[in-house]
Amino acid sequence: MTTHLVWLRNDLRITDNKALQAACSDPEARVLAVFIATPQQWRQHEMAPRQAALIHASLQAVQQALAHKGIALHCHSCADFAASIDWLSDYCEREQVDALFYNRQYELNERRRDARLEQRLSGRVRCHGFDDSLLLPPGSVLTGGGEMYKVYTPFRNAFLQRLTESDVSCLPAPKIRAGGALPMPEAPVAFDYPMADIGDGYPAGEEAALQRLRAFCREQVQDYLRQRDLPALAGTSSLSPYLAIGVLSPRQCFNRLRAECPQLLEDRESGAFAWLNELIWREFYRHLLVAYPDLCRHRPFIAWTDKVRWCDDAAKLQAWQRGETGYPIVDAAMRQLNATGWMHNRLRMISASFLVKDLLIDWRAGERYFMSQLLDGDLAANNGGWQWAASTGTDAAPYFRIFNPTTQGERFDPQGTFIRKWLPELADVPDNDIHHPHRWAEKQRCTLNYPLPIVDHKQARLETLAAFEAAKRGES
Repeated sequence: MTTHLVWLRNDLRITDNKALQAACSDPEARVLAVFIATPQQWRQHEMAPRQAALIHASLQAVQQALAHKGIALHCHSCADFAASIDWLSDYCEREQVDALFYNRQYELNERRRDARLEQRLSGRVRCHGFDDSLLLPPGSVLTGGGEMYKVYTPFRNAFLQRLTESDVSCLPAPKIRAGGALPMPEAPVAFDYPMADIGDGYPAGEEAALQRLRAFCREQVQDYLRQRDLPALAGTSSLSPYLAIGVLSPRQCFNRLRAECPQLLEDRESGAFAWLNELIWREFYRHLLVAYPDLCRHRPFIAWTDKVRWCDDAAKLQAWQRGETGYPIVDAAMRQLNATGWMHNRLRMISASFLVKDLLIDWRAGERYFMSQLLDGDLAANNGGWQWAASTGTDAAPYFRIFNPTTQGERFDPQGTFIRKWLPELADVPDNDIHHPHRWAEKQRCTLNYPLPIVDHKQARLETLAAFEAAKRGES
């Protein structure tokens, strides 16, 4: 009997899973599945304990879903990628695997791992890789000269053209295998990795993710353009944690959106198109990761920005991490991140800009901290966002464009509703003064249990401009 093995990674679902569907295409084949945890590798990449917990819970859900289809999912743990190659090679020999099926990952270490595994299995196991986590595969959207776009808008225009010409339909879940359903398995053994409580905000399993997707596209997306920048409102989809680990696919997102909003591609002023635009940003950053592997090594896209003389100030970095900078919108954002593992996208831009442009701290310190906390941690999106904010990346904000954290707060949280939720020490400050709490306290002759601003924004802006301009001149 032919044996097919599906290697699950960041694709923890049975619906619209290209590798799983291909492995099950032969009704006579014995189909097995494996998932390999690599705690040492996760530590190197500072995976958030909450994300590890979401992976574990999602793994249990997909294991049960596969058992219902007659497919056993074996969960194993190896220290790192090198050990996973050894174990998987032995497993294929032990189970007499004829063909291995997996969905590609695009980070540099993952691509090298897969290449080494295919070399190890050459001649005895056929390997089939699939582009599953993107609407369009890397390298399929290029300039007329055959190069990767460095600017987002022309990439998006070319992407949309290619999208209309491509088959991005969703695949069904596989049918029950000939042997019938299997007994419900025991839960996977806990990872040898810290796992933090994720509460009930992100229930595990693809059905919960699909329900949230349907509700968003049916009930909220029309208001997305108007509400997405207001952190006090639940105006975003909050689907990113599911997308990050593959409980949900981008094809499912696009097709559900198009089903609810048939004029999606024609009405570019709609909330639906604005949300599609965010999905395309996700694609842009992943395509870049493949075209420019140095991004995986935490190197800036704009070479001269590596000469910026960053401020090595552990106390200021810690104040930012804790949400104790004295700038209410920044501190509320960081406390939301620390408490929930998620941060509103507008606040990611504001807090990242503050770390780099006000504190002049290396963007890589912020990138690492976000990864250590984010439930939706994803190298491409996180790196892309940080390099955008730091003016070091492709199509990034110009270095001389520096957010004023106070005016950003006034614009996007005018009544301070979001700020008060996360900074209870400012509960009594009136709306008109919430973004200048110490000025109000001084007038009232009272003391706030809230830190004074750790930097003066105007002065910090001048110092940052000077640092970037010196680096651009070649001074280090």
